[in-house]
Amino acid sequence: MLYIMRHGKTDWNELHKLQGRTDIPLNDEGRRMAGAVREECRSIGFDICYSSPLRRALETARIALEGLNVPIQTDERLMEMSFGIYEGTENSFAIPDCPINVLFRDPAHYNAVEGGESLAELYERTGSFLNEIVEPALREGKNVLIVGHGAMNCSIVSRIRQTPVEAFWEVGIPNCKLIRLL
Repeated sequence: MLYIMRHGKTDWNELHKLQGRTDIPLNDEGRRMAGAVREECRSIGFDICYSSPLRRALETARIALEGLNVPIQTDERLMEMSFGIYEGTENSFAIPDCPINVLFRDPAHYNAVEGGESLAELYERTGSFLNEIVEPALREGKNVLIVGHGAMNCSIVSRIRQTPVEAFWEVGIPNCKLIRLL
């Protein structure tokens, strides 16, 4: 089976700042959230966990799987989508005509911002991860957990469920909620 989980909360989540590739750690609430999901992880019995190398995701994986003897491997393809020059922007929706907001309001018409990543690029890297890493593990009968980020996780869910880009955000992945995909 395949499960996906978003990292625990960070101070930037609380401030509504765009994190993207900026390597922000969990805050105390995020650590508590990650610990609270441990029993659910134990009941599933994961064989392997793949995590984004960004601190907030990797720390979430380590806390959630602590004492469960589940190997955690990082993969660069699981990093959050790059929001380019808008990373660190607080409450972008309060900024009239902020181009990054198109990603959240109308993803089908999003054009990558300066220094950012397009949805096509995001889909490409997460698709290669699914094809090269996840599919073989699932064929072997393994229970796989992916710990990542909001946009990156949505791209994986979209690929697996074959949803149109217009529905990119519909899954709405809350922090530290395990979602079974396959």
